[in-house]
Amino acid sequence: MYEGPVQDLIDELGRLPGIGPKSAQRIAFHLLAAEPADVTRLQEVLQQVKEGVVFCDVCGNVSEETTCRICRDARRDKTLVCVVEEPKDVLAVERTREFKGRYHVLGGALDPLSGVGPDQLRVRELLARIGTDEISEVIVATDPNTEGEATATYLVRMLRDFPGLNVTRLASGLPMGGDLEFADELTLGRALSGRRSM
Repeated sequence: MYEGPVQDLIDELGRLPGIGPKSAQRIAFHLLAAEPADVTRLQEVLQQVKEGVVFCDVCGNVSEETTCRICRDARRDKTLVCVVEEPKDVLAVERTREFKGRYHVLGGALDPLSGVGPDQLRVRELLARIGTDEISEVIVATDPNTEGEATATYLVRMLRDFPGLNVTRLASGLPMGGDLEFADELTLGRALSGRRSM
């Protein structure tokens, strides 16, 4: 335990996701040793993020304006919507350069044990978009874990009543460069059931 502001800084850094006590301590002492100009830049950027970043009114992605650049892009396919859990997932899909449609960010995944139900997610907004926009396919791209699977199942149930709407789920399987012997049963089973002709 350190005194006063140093311990306060370590405690606050430790509250960040993925930062444990040791990492929080290392970051705190790095900031203590940093040049004042570097710390000032960090403060300014944090302030700009809190004051200048909003969530897109259409899809829920992070944006500097009320509508994000993807929703404003007329070249994107309006009939195709990829549903993801978090804004960081939009970036992951965009990096593939395979998807040319638009997105819908739920803001999390169903997790009843943590008190996250459908009302805490942007499900109503998705249903409203499908009801008013000319969407023909919804790709459910939630994480392949318990919460993501529960969310995907819930969404499929909610979306199956829309006439002419194709609801798909991202395929899951073996990673490139992986060995079969190290794959878990669930991943290998999904790879087998999702096999395609060559």
